[in-house]
Amino acid sequence: MANEHRYVNVDGLRTFYLTAGLGHPVVLIHGGSPGACSLVNWKLNMEPLAASGLCLYAFDQAGFGHTDSPSDHSLEYRVAHARAFVDALGLERFHLVGNSMGAYIAARIALEDPRAGRLVLVSSSTLAPPGSSEAVALGKKHARELREYTPTLENMRAMTLKTLYKSDLVTEELVAERFRMSAGPHYEANLKRREAPSWKPMVDELPKLRNRTLILWGRNDRGTALERAVLLFESLPDAELHVFNQCGHWVQWDQAERFNRIVGDFLSQPD
Repeated sequence: MANEHRYVNVDGLRTFYLTAGLGHPVVLIHGGSPGACSLVNWKLNMEPLAASGLCLYAFDQAGFGHTDSPSDHSLEYRVAHARAFVDALGLERFHLVGNSMGAYIAARIALEDPRAGRLVLVSSSTLAPPGSSEAVALGKKHARELREYTPTLENMRAMTLKTLYKSDLVTEELVAERFRMSAGPHYEANLKRREAPSWKPMVDELPKLRNRTLILWGRNDRGTALERAVLLFESLPDAELHVFNQCGHWVQWDQAERFNRIVGDFLSQPD
């Protein structure tokens, strides 16, 4: 089941997205690391999830991938752009899947938009409670490494080896594709995001998030401590947590087959 590549105008920005499948609409939101985009982050997931009887929409956030760069590079604007993307598609009811910073965006939409149904949250230090001093230190180290990134193939290879647990997945093709999406105008946008206002924490809002939620986490995530997954699970009224061994920050890559099976089953169940 091939992905279709499309564009839609969202708040004046030419916004790229992939779509595949028929069934209940699902919006997939990638993370915020250098080189992130729908074509990379969800490469191993679109067709298998579509085969589960879902209609998928994976878009590039403002300033990422093939979407235009905005004048406002704050995370708050990216939340607004994501909601406007859903409006532009005219979706009346939809599920949400978010990876890393994309999980924060997904949770914000779910909290604020009654059209949102089920929620899948993958490895999000932006969303989860901070945890112990060791967990906070790990998160700060990871954030610092991302801020210090400059676009070279060598730097992208090193970053991707930290993103994924399985080094055999870090192919020259993946490194080159992620590098292209981190260089030139993408790097300029990344620099502007570093200067933008910080996001508002959602820790106090999490108990209000009553959507049925699936949390997926890698035991070997080098940037987001496992204890934070447990804290996120305990904060949500209707959640289940799956932890994967031999798995880093991108569960959807390191454990693609199991990710696709578990997420497909979770989102295709009748309400």
